[in-house]
Amino acid sequence: MSLLIAVDGGNSKTDVLLCDDTGAVLGHARGPGSNHQTAGGLDVAMHRLDTLVASARAAAGLSADDRIALVAAYLAGADLPVELTMLHDAVTAAGWADKSMVDNDTLALLRAGTEAPDAVAVVCGAGINCVGRAADGRTVRFPALGTITGDWGGGDDLGPIALWHASRAEDGRGPATALTGAIADHFGLSTAAEVAAAAHLEPAVAARLGELAPVLFHVAREGDEVARSVVEQQGEEVALLAIAALRRLGLVASPATVVLGGGVLRGRDPLLHSTIRDRLAAAVPLAEITVATDPPVVGAALLGLSALGAAPGAERRLRTWSSP
Repeated sequence: MSLLIAVDGGNSKTDVLLCDDTGAVLGHARGPGSNHQTAGGLDVAMHRLDTLVASARAAAGLSADDRIALVAAYLAGADLPVELTMLHDAVTAAGWADKSMVDNDTLALLRAGTEAPDAVAVVCGAGINCVGRAADGRTVRFPALGTITGDWGGGDDLGPIALWHASRAEDGRGPATALTGAIADHFGLSTAAEVAAAAHLEPAVAARLGELAPVLFHVAREGDEVARSVVEQQGEEVALLAIAALRRLGLVASPATVVLGGGVLRGRDPLLHSTIRDRLAAAVPLAEITVATDPPVVGAALLGLSALGAAPGAERRLRTWSSP
């Protein structure tokens, strides 16, 4: 029996599964995000991963002598080829397993969400990214380096833009919006200006601006036009990524699956999802949308099991596991 470590290393959290080649989950550990770009560098990210791998081994009751055949690590921040090489070298040097597979975390979401050979996945959590594949083996990716590569969306953008609108409404530069009071209330302050000042002066407050994404969606559901415009913009960005990927794969006029995942999309906000649905229907009418129900770490494990040559029943057994 071969053992596998599967890793989904995101911006806000990291999941590690330890399973065998029958698809049975033996241990699980969850901890903070392990994106080297946002966690404080490669050393910090690897320390977090090492701690979680040790916790998963302990949960599985493994001894120091028990060998792991493969680690399949799918990590946010594995964006450029140089980063993929760096992370693969670091994971290999960590010695968690005899062999290592390392790639971007969007691939784990794609595998968790569908087995369809023609498919794209868009993740929208703290940030936003997309990956696609075709039945003939072709793939498409995006650099996903933020504003400098044309990206917009996810909690790291939605929170600050909500505060931007609230601040402009408060000082008269923008239209009135219920975001002003809602954001002040969220931080227990009196005005949006006080929130902005606190974010400017206190890194801990600035780090919490992503918490405003749910506030934004709530205000939009109450009918606020400013908030609704931001939610619609987010939906447009998600759809544009999927459409661009399908165009590059030559799948605009073919049946294909669009997998949605990440905290922003898993919430299934009605306005957000209707915007995505309508935009896709107009541009790629044969595409089918699905929201991934299994966590991406399951996709990482499935990719690892495939590399190990696991029996077909392993996938069915793995998918019966549900994260806490």
